[in-house]
Amino acid sequence: MIKQKLELTWIGKEKRPKLEARILLEGAERSYHATHRVTDRDIFDNRLIFGDNLLALKALEQEFSGKVKCVFIDPPYNTGSAFTHYDDGLEHSIWLGLMRDRLEIIRRLLSEDGSLWITIDDNEAHYLKVLCDEVFGCLNFAANCLWQKVYSERMDARGFSVSHDHLFVYQKSERFFPLQLPKDQNAAQFGFFDEAANKYYRRRSLRKEGSESLRQDRPSMWYSITAPDGSDIWPVKPDGTEGRWRWKNENVPTNLNQLEFIRKDERWEIYVKQYLEESPTRPPATLWPNEEVGHNHEAKLEVRAFNSSDVFSTPKPERLLKRVLEVATKPGDLVLDSFADSGTTGAVAHKMGSWWNWASTATRTSFRA
Repeated sequence: MIKQKLELTWIGKEKRPKLEARILLEGAERSYHATHRVTDRDIFDNRLIFGDNLLALKALEQEFSGKVKCVFIDPPYNTGSAFTHYDDGLEHSIWLGLMRDRLEIIRRLLSEDGSLWITIDDNEAHYLKVLCDEVFGCLNFAANCLWQKVYSERMDARGFSVSHDHLFVYQKSERFFPLQLPKDQNAAQFGFFDEAANKYYRRRSLRKEGSESLRQDRPSMWYSITAPDGSDIWPVKPDGTEGRWRWKNENVPTNLNQLEFIRKDERWEIYVKQYLEESPTRPPATLWPNEEVGHNHEAKLEVRAFNSSDVFSTPKPERLLKRVLEVATKPGDLVLDSFADSGTTGAVAHKMGSWWNWASTATRTSFRA
């Protein structure tokens, strides 16, 4: 597949910070770890780096290039708001330059099967998308997940009430594969119950849909199946096009108990019962509702629980980060957050315990080159 390469141009794009090799020094007054291991699985490798995040990324490069499995960042949205911890109102061109410098190092830190996850809103999302295409290659764009960040509309909104943020996913290479998620027993798609089998199931048409679904694609899959009323059912699509079945003819008699015949609009439709237990996982979707991954208000309550005097203005809910780590990492993988802010990424990686051995997180005093 060939895609046209797009490239952003902005004032000052040619300007790049002069970054020399950096080393990390542990500050005893800022460091903390337990005096001894309680279990064999306890680790002392987590790192919280305090300082400018560009310099922190550069310092990590020598030790961790090509080793980080997942990078999650929640950068300043460049909305014009005033934030205590960084300037979230930088001029557009400056913002793009700052992001470019950090994305290039992040790409080098990622393993070949690693992925980058970036939360952003509509203010800079589409510029950031083209910038990431330039840094990572447009073919390494994996997904644009939409996170439903609120649970109700803002009645004081002027125009549209914005309900979502973007969550861009970029892979280092085609070796990245998002992991499957467990299915919910009560998921709407498995809303049917087979009393004979005592199982929940969903319906999937026996007639092939999508690509290669025509009779000429697989002539052997064009045959009739006897309906409950004795008539012949052919895999004809609703528009009259000759389609084909998913199963071979010889598989139908031995699997009739998995088929469901439904009469619709004077025609028969045949469905295959797909039981939940037979496919306990599902691929991650690009729509992330707040019922599954939390919302802004939930995130602020989580932060307020441990720091009520100085609540970070735009934290992300723990359930959102948990979903990211479930999809992007396996036990023992390295996780990096170079805009640690409220520390949610590190907290979630820690709470997931034996699943994720450690997370390397970096924060910064400012968002400056």
